[in-house]
Amino acid sequence: MSGSSGRTTVISRTVARIVVPIILVTAIALLFRGHNLPGGGFIGAVLAAAAFALVYVIFGLDFIQREILDIAPDGSEQHRLVENYRWMASLGLAIAVASSLAPLAFDAPFLTQGVLFLEHVPIYGELEVASAFAFDLGVFFAVVGGLLTIVAEVGNE
Repeated sequence: MSGSSGRTTVISRTVARIVVPIILVTAIALLFRGHNLPGGGFIGAVLAAAAFALVYVIFGLDFIQREILDIAPDGSEQHRLVENYRWMASLGLAIAVASSLAPLAFDAPFLTQGVLFLEHVPIYGELEVASAFAFDLGVFFAVVGGLLTIVAEVGNE
C-alpha cells in the first residue's frame, strides 16, 4: 500500500482531499459530545481511523509519513509511523485506565464521573467539564492507535 498513489485516479485523490477533513471534524465532534449524547471515544476513533485508512488507500503510507508528518524513513521494512501508532494505543490505554482508577483515590467507586461547571467562559458562558471526557479521550487514542496499527501492518503485507 506504500506506493498506491501511482495507481489511483485524480478523481479519487480529489474526493479524498474533500472528504477526509469532513470525516475528521465529525470524529472530533463525536468525541466531545460523547458523555452527554450518543457518540464518544470509540465511535469517534473508528471514524478517525477510517479517514486515515482512506488516505492510506489513496495516497499510501509513505505519503503520510513523509509529506504530512515529516518523518524521515529509516531504511527498514518497518515504518516508523507504525511505532508511533503503537505508542498512541498504549498512551490511550494508560489514560483510560488512570481516569477510571482516579475516583478510587477520592473514596468513590470505580469509574465514577465528576462534573465541573465553569462560569463566565467567553463565547460559551457556562462550560461543563466532565471527568468522563478523560476516559473517552483514552479510548479514542487506544482505538485510533490500534486500528491504524492494524491497517498499516496489513498494508505492508
